[in-house]
Amino acid sequence: MKLLITGRPGIGKTTILRRLSLKFRDLKPSGFYTEEIRERGIRKGFVIKRVDGSMAGILAGVDIKSPYRVGKYGVDIEAFEKFLSESEGEILASAVVLIDEIGKMECYSKRFMELIEKLLSTDRLLIATIAEKGTGFIEALKKRDGIQIIYITEQNRDAVVEELAETVMSRFKNDLNNNPDSPV
Repeated sequence: MKLLITGRPGIGKTTILRRLSLKFRDLKPSGFYTEEIRERGIRKGFVIKRVDGSMAGILAGVDIKSPYRVGKYGVDIEAFEKFLSESEGEILASAVVLIDEIGKMECYSKRFMELIEKLLSTDRLLIATIAEKGTGFIEALKKRDGIQIIYITEQNRDAVVEELAETVMSRFKNDLNNNPDSPV
């Protein structure tokens, strides 16, 4: 199962992923999400956190000098790829992987795109948020066979969490019934 959650910026994609990580706690999910850095109500950048909430590093910021830029933010590709190197084994070994976000900042990293490709070629459950708009890698992923796109709106965002949690948990319950030695 490969699910991509999309929708307009600010609609709640990251919140959905974080809520799913709590619902899937017993499945020991891995992956990461991004969170805004705010100072006095002004967004200054983005940090990377593991799905358990622990800090992994800074992804982008207004004070970061980098040739990789998205708007006013410099993207720290070196720090992001260091995090990916340290986390890749755990991510690929997990039965449930949650990634926030497949977006322009992250796609500056070749290592990130390679990790996504590896995940798509495994039997791992992948739930990722993806930019609503994008070209290249982002556009290609959305058109790929075997990908289910879930478009988030204000009307469906709360129900999506419950529906996905129910679907995923029933899948893993069936897997356990069919294979009692499963690591899940």
